[in-house]
Formats: sequence, C-alpha cells, structure tokens
Amino acid sequence: MDFKLVKEMLKRILLVTFTAAVLACHASPQPQQMVQGVSNIVPDEKQALVCKEIVTLIENWNYKKIKVNDSISSLILDKYIKDLDPYKYYFLSSDIKEFEKFRFSLDDDFRSGNLNAPFYIFNVYLKRYNEWLAYSLNQIKAKYDFNQNDTYTFDREKMPWATSSTALNDIWKKKVKYELVNLRIAGTTEAKNVETLTKRYQNLKSQASKVNNQDIFQTIMDAFTETIDPHTNYFNPANAQAFNEDMARSFEGIGARLQLENEVLKISEIIPGGPAFKSKLLSAGDRIVGVAQGNAEFEDIIGWRIENSVAKIKGPKGTKVRLKIIPVGMDLSSKPVIVELLREKIVMEEQSAKKKVKTIQSNGQPYKIGIITVPAFYADFKAARAGDPNYKSTTRDVRLLIDTLKNRDKVDAIVMDLRANGGGSLVEAIDLTGLFIDKGPVVQVKDLKGGIEVNEDTNAGAIWEGPFGVMVDRLSASASEIFAGAIQDYGRGIIMGTQTYGKGTVQSSIDMNQLVNPSILQRLAALVGKNVAGGAAGKDGVAPPQLGQINLTMAKFYRVTGSSTQHKGVMPDIVFPSVYPMDKIGEDTEKSALPWDEVKKSNFMAVADLNPIKPELIKLHQERMAKSLDYKILNQDIADMKNREKEVSITLNESKLKAERDSLEAKSLEKTNLLRAERGLAPIKKGAKIAKEESFDFVEEESLKVMLDFMKSANPKDKSVVKTVKEFQ
Repeated sequence: MDFKLVKEMLKRILLVTFTAAVLACHASPQPQQMVQGVSNIVPDEKQALVCKEIVTLIENWNYKKIKVNDSISSLILDKYIKDLDPYKYYFLSSDIKEFEKFRFSLDDDFRSGNLNAPFYIFNVYLKRYNEWLAYSLNQIKAKYDFNQNDTYTFDREKMPWATSSTALNDIWKKKVKYELVNLRIAGTTEAKNVETLTKRYQNLKSQASKVNNQDIFQTIMDAFTETIDPHTNYFNPANAQAFNEDMARSFEGIGARLQLENEVLKISEIIPGGPAFKSKLLSAGDRIVGVAQGNAEFEDIIGWRIENSVAKIKGPKGTKVRLKIIPVGMDLSSKPVIVELLREKIVMEEQSAKKKVKTIQSNGQPYKIGIITVPAFYADFKAARAGDPNYKSTTRDVRLLIDTLKNRDKVDAIVMDLRANGGGSLVEAIDLTGLFIDKGPVVQVKDLKGGIEVNEDTNAGAIWEGPFGVMVDRLSASASEIFAGAIQDYGRGIIMGTQTYGKGTVQSSIDMNQLVNPSILQRLAALVGKNVAGGAAGKDGVAPPQLGQINLTMAKFYRVTGSSTQHKGVMPDIVFPSVYPMDKIGEDTEKSALPWDEVKKSNFMAVADLNPIKPELIKLHQERMAKSLDYKILNQDIADMKNREKEVSITLNESKLKAERDSLEAKSLEKTNLLRAERGLAPIKKGAKIAKEESFDFVEEESLKVMLDFMKSANPKDKSVVKTVKEFQ
C-alpha cells in the first residue's frame, strides 16, 4: 500500500480542518468543571486540536471506517474509568453515577475538541487517590492484630463500587495491613517497616503531584483509540520520541540509563561506547542534580519528573551538555563534580539481534546450531532517509550474524528466536524473510478500500539455505507472524513454540505536525503562549508546538496462502505448552479487534513440502516429552498459575500467610533441585541465586533437538523429502 499517497490525501483534507480547529479553539473556550479539594488540571488548546483531528483521522482513514457516535462514547467512558481504577479502589459509586451524564456526549465533545468531561473525571480520580494516600499514611503507625483471620481482597474488578468513604477507608486500611504483613514476613523490624512503607507512600504522593495535562491527555486518548481497535494508538510528543527511538534502536545523548530514586536522578547503567563510557568520568550509582546546555546556566533538576530531566540531558549529536554529579557513595550535601560531555548517537546493541552457538552431540557426532535472537523488527528510518549507508535495521544486523555463523562458526543449522518479539517494521519482516528464500511474495496487504497489494522479496538468492527453524510464543506478534508464517508457507523451516498473538493489522505512523501548514502551527503556538521544548523556532521566535504521532490502523496483512493471522496467529509445527494465559493474552481476547478472514492465494512457489515429515518430528518430540522432567514440571507450573489466577483475596493472618509462602517456596526449591540433579548440578539452598551460566532454557534446548530430528529427516535445500531416520533421537 502506498502510504505516501495516503499521507498526501490526509494532508489535503486536514489543512482545512486544522485551520478551522485553531480558530474554534480560540473563539469559544469551554469552562472546566472544578473539583473541590484538589489542584485541578485542565486541557490546553493544542490537546483540543489534536483530539478533534484524531476523530477525523479515525472516521476517514481507520480500516474499520467507524463512526464515532453515542455507542462509541459509551464504550470510551467505560474503558476510561476502568483504565483509571480497574480494581475499584478509588471511585465511589456516587462518582460513577455522576459520570453517567457523560455517557453519550463524549463523541460530540471529542469531535469539537472539548476535553472537559474526561479531565473532570481524572481530577475526581486524583482527589480520591490523594485521599487514599493521606488516609494510608495515617494508618501505617496504627496497631494491627496480625493473628486475626481477616482477608484482603486485592482483585475487586467484579465487586461493586464502594458506597461511602468509610467503605473505602476499610479497603485502604486492609491494603496497608497487607503491605505491613509482607514486610513482617520478610523479617524486618516494626520500626523499619513503618519507615519503609511511609517512604513508599510519600514517593507515590510526590509522583502524583507531578501529573500534568499531557499525562491525562495520553490516558484519555488511549481509552479512545483502543476502543476503536487495539492497535490504533496516539503518542504524545514525549512518548512519540520514545517509540521512534525504540524502533530505531538508537538515540542521541550521553549514553546512560537513568532512573528516579527519592526525587533524585540516578545513573543506573553506562552504555558501552557512548560519551559517558568513553569519558570514564561517570559510574552507575552517580546522581545528577543539575544540567546545563553548553555554557548556559545550570538548572537544578532535583524533584523533576524523569522525562523532563532526560529531555534536558538528551540532545543532538555534537552538542555539549554539562552535568552536576554527586558521585556514588557521597552524601547529597557533598559538593557536586561538574562533568562536560559531547552528545553522540547511541546505538542500543543490547536490544538488537544477537547470536550464540550451541553444540549438541548425537550418536557421537557433534552438531553446531546457531541461535539468532531477534527482540523486535526495528529500523532507523530517519538515518535511512538521510542516506546513512550504515543505518541500523533488523535485516542488516541478522545478515551480518548469519555471515559469521556460516563462515566462522561453521554451523549446521540456524534457529531464529522470535519469542516475545512484538513486531515492528513491516518492511523489515519482508526483507528478513528474503534472507531465507530466493525471491517471491512474502505478505499480502489489504487497504481500507479493499485493494490488495502483494509485497515481495525481489532480491534473488538466499544467504542461508541450510536447515532452519523459528521459535515463537504467545507474545510473538505482527511482523514476527509475517516472518514465521512465510517460513512455514514456503516450507523453508520448522516453527516451534505456541500459537502466536494473532495481530494481523498494519499501522501507519503519522507525525501530526507534518499534516499541518507551518503558519497554522505558528498561530497555535501564539495561542498556547509558551515555547515548547525541543521545537524548531519559527519566524516570530516561538517554537511551533509538537502535536505528537498517531499509529493508525489502515490495512490488514495476509499470508501468501491468503489466510489472515488476525485472531488465529501462526500455529507452530511443534507445539509447546504456553506459559502465558491464552485466554488473557492475544488478539482474540481484545473486544475491539478486527475479525479473521481470507483473501485469494498469491502466486508463490514453496521451497519444500515439509508436511510428510512433520508427523515424525511431532512423534519424536512427544516421546521425549513423555520422559522429560522439565516438561512435567512446566505443565505443573502452568496448572498452578491457572489456579492462582482464580484467587481474588489473601489472608492477613501472619502465621497462615507465612506458612503459605514457605510452602510455595519449598515446592519451588524442590522442583529447582530436581531439575538441577537431572542436569548433574549441585542443589542450591533456600534464597540462593542461580548462576547465569547454570540457567536453563527448556524450550530452546528441546527446539534444538527438534532441529536435529529435522536435519536427519529432510534436506531443506531440495524439494524432495529425505527418508526419516526413525532410530535417531
């Protein structure tokens, strides 16, 4: 599908509507209903504009072609309330009754850019949240009887809303007691427990005080877009930047991971190769208390929201940033050390494709299998558009890894690990498939007008023609399913794992600023009345406001066989039990998901017909599983997890709770040591950590054995099936 053409069409339509929206926002601002007892947060003109235009985008360009009407309004209200208070800890039944007045008006409000109703609901939520914190802080030092046989209901989703503040107080008091009894079981003193819980709640109070209208707007838009379909998502400017950096696997900054600890920004990790690493002036645990751009004045960032601090530290490569540092181990009252760094482009290698080689013996013969782990289908589109010949992408990284596996490691087979790979770039899924097939169709894309485009690998030749397998699980989605489905349909390899997620929709990322005439943005900037950090200054010196990004569902994809992966996902050839609950995770659990359907089969030629050998591979796998202690314990763990999912409450009796915890820990330790004994490892004691080199991935190990069976059973380079060696196990 030609998304460039679609964007041009959008631009023509929206240039008019954005102009009208700016004028409308300025002409008739709506009064905000205030909530007593809380600092009310209100929407701004920019958010009103974005909201209105998202309605236009959804109604005209979402694949569903859905009308935002009273029915949708009702669903948005229910989802928004559930998102804010899923377990009914905060809102009173009287609050919920009052919110009913908004049930059938949100559609009209959103269409006109009026966000007062959802902001009012959030302010009520914020009031209740602050009431909970205040009450709970007062209850921490209360006297509790930990020998009582009372219980705490932690999952209140199916329970009625509390009818009074007294009822809520009872719920909150039990929550405090539950947290205290957990600390008591851990063996710390009563005084220490009070201190720990007090700090925990004070930190929550501090974080609540930092909530701003961008946070609320994001929550509102999440409820709105996910009511339409699960994968149409709006990202505010900060989240859009994070999304695009994750997709590119790179960012521009100093090369440090940061976290907030007691209101102070702390370095949690130094990224190898970055400016912080090369300077040797920073260490994990150092705290950053001030930031200056170039030679400008320092800004004190203690108490700031983490994203605001990070925005000051990041910046274009080649620019200078100065930091005030309190080194690890030094008191906060110590004199800060000033560190000066030049920002660079940081490549997140640890989140990129990686390889390892495992050797498995069979009948005295060693087999080397390369495992390539791909965490996502990423691509640095910005660098690619700029003509960077070394731009980062999944396909480019995997190509280099395969070259090493072939020529240096001399592997006999390759397995691609796509477990927990949620997808990413459609183009990368197509290009990656092309590394394993000669050429031909990879995926079919059906646009919102019903047109079907067949996306092909046009590069002749595969760089790996040997035995190949793919590992998937319930979290493998979207681009992962395109790749795994194509490998399966072409008979190019064996798919191992569990049924995948079932996301068969295509999203187009639209930078909303690109749809707006720059002069209109300048007018909006004047209305907002303040500079927006990170924006490029306009003629009048005021930076145009950033409107964020929307990932809009505009198409569905289909396998070359014509079958959609929507809902159904990819069914593996060799099936493993799912550690993830299939009834809670997956496209078929999403109420707003598009249905499964089919299109005409594309014209493709399979590499091989593996169907005749699959029954033998399944048989050998099942024979191993019948004898496998790992398999038995995995099934036990899954069954235990399902039983625990049914629990909604827990005892507050300290001795009973401790006995339950001790029993679970003892069972877990017993299973761990049984498995260690099976592998010839010494048993571990309670509380001991398992060394990284002693960790064991049962699914991976069994998948490698399946690959051995595969190598003995077929020749993937040829369409003919080689005789199965039945005695090989």
